[in-house]
Amino acid sequence: MTPRLDAIGLVVADMAASLAFYRRLGLDLPADADTQPHVECTLPGGTRVLWDTEDTVRSFDPGWKRPEDGGRAGLAFACASPAEVDATYEALTAAGHHGHLKPWDAFWGQRYATVHDPDGTEVSLFAASV
Repeated sequence: MTPRLDAIGLVVADMAASLAFYRRLGLDLPADADTQPHVECTLPGGTRVLWDTEDTVRSFDPGWKRPEDGGRAGLAFACASPAEVDATYEALTAAGHHGHLKPWDAFWGQRYATVHDPDGTEVSLFAASV
């Protein structure tokens, strides 16, 4: 048997803030999940995204500490068009999220932008250039 990637886990300081960010990216997360210590969302294709609060992680790993510098992992969301990259970036930054790299036309043939979620996780937005 070969292991397969099943889930991507995120440790968050504020569950409601994190889920609000990912709802803006189209993930179907119920409102009552905002107060839960652990939340899961199954994506098309079956891969899951898991959110755990810092306190939840400390409950089974008492030595866990929040990383002091981000950039250890990143997520990438495909957009339907370059215009959707721009619009999504603008909507997220207008909602107060940190825009790391404004939309640009990358040399590899994509419209690309990067924002940070509430915990500093890098989230890329991309679409094929037309």
